[in-house]
Amino acid sequence: MELTKKSKPQMDADKHRYGRGKRLTRWVSRPFSRTLSDVCSSASSGGFKCFFEVQPSCCLRGVGVFPSWVGHAALWVAAGCLASSICNAFGQTSNSETNLRWRDARELIIEGKGWPDTKDSYDRLPARAEKLVRQNVWNLGHDSAGMCIRFVTDATTISARWTLRRESLAMPHMPATGVSGLDLYVRGQGHWHWVGNGRPAKTIEEKVLVKGLKPARRECLLYLPLYNGVQEVKIGVPQGAALEPADPRPAGVKPIVFYGTSILQGGCASRPGMAYPAILGRRLDWPTINLGFSGNALSEPELAQLLAELDPAVYVLDPLPNMTAETVAERYEHFVRILREAHPGTPIEMVENVEYADGKFVEARQKRFAASNAKLGEIHKRLTKAGQKKLFYVSAPSLLGNDGEATVDGTHPTDLGFVRMADAIEPALRRALKSSR
Repeated sequence: MELTKKSKPQMDADKHRYGRGKRLTRWVSRPFSRTLSDVCSSASSGGFKCFFEVQPSCCLRGVGVFPSWVGHAALWVAAGCLASSICNAFGQTSNSETNLRWRDARELIIEGKGWPDTKDSYDRLPARAEKLVRQNVWNLGHDSAGMCIRFVTDATTISARWTLRRESLAMPHMPATGVSGLDLYVRGQGHWHWVGNGRPAKTIEEKVLVKGLKPARRECLLYLPLYNGVQEVKIGVPQGAALEPADPRPAGVKPIVFYGTSILQGGCASRPGMAYPAILGRRLDWPTINLGFSGNALSEPELAQLLAELDPAVYVLDPLPNMTAETVAERYEHFVRILREAHPGTPIEMVENVEYADGKFVEARQKRFAASNAKLGEIHKRLTKAGQKKLFYVSAPSLLGNDGEATVDGTHPTDLGFVRMADAIEPALRRALKSSR
């Protein structure tokens, strides 16, 4: 902090301005006074009113003239009050209830894990995959995309504690709520409804997800972060409230396994529940497994062999945004045949590359997705003619719409884009599920 000595003319001017007989300190912290003024200015522009003005001599207008240490103390108090007001205005608070009962999420029901033998509790790939897949794929397997905790409670307030794997909470084009946050839904009137989320500010976080719920016993669904991993998750409810695992899914219900790119992993949803596999899981009331690997869905045979170990109701394949027309021709059909060899009767839904929002005006972008989609169409026709059954196909024009309003960067969907993708994929997925019974 820089301390600046005041000149005699400055002191005389201050005496004239603030009243004679009040002795002013000869030292003042200019950066300090500017800092809070800037905070007040920023807060006011964001809709928060600042109730004081900081003077260069570290005084509060309307209060009088004090030694600099008093001004500094007042500034710290005022800054703390302002920060608290801003946090409360945005509605996300740290937990102020100390009398909570906490339960480890691993004692409840975790959905979205394909393999039980993972290295860490919330990994998406089995431990042995570390020696089978590329390093980038293995690292992305630590992200908890698609995983959710199912539980039942009658609590009117639900809190959460979670510890993240990485300090990077957000990305330039995706907020911390989606990258590293939690997302809470409750079942009501036969449907899932959003009620609150955990918005992280640090790697070890504790937040009230929702409070003031109407008293009732209800099933809850808590989604974990999309682009960060978690080391620990705990759910807290007031003492005396129930907190139990939800009922298991009906016997014979197999998960839908999704394989794909950063889009499928959830980029760039505002919160975990808005990734399109999660949207479809709620609409269908069906368990899902998200195996999206950002920038790394190259349809390698090693991944096909791992996916073939699972026993899903349907495979949904959406890797084209990471593949060129050449790699589609080289790898995609082989990938499908590996799955079919292990599961001859399991439906497979093949999804085209989304049409990039800027493709109408950027020729290279248009050619990129058009060439990949043409190759995929050829593969689908060839497999169908060869007698392959239960192959379902979703074409690109229906995925994001044609108004250019559904992406963050021309490629990655916003929440609107993910709703549109779910709308486009759902009809074929319902037919696929029906054919698998």
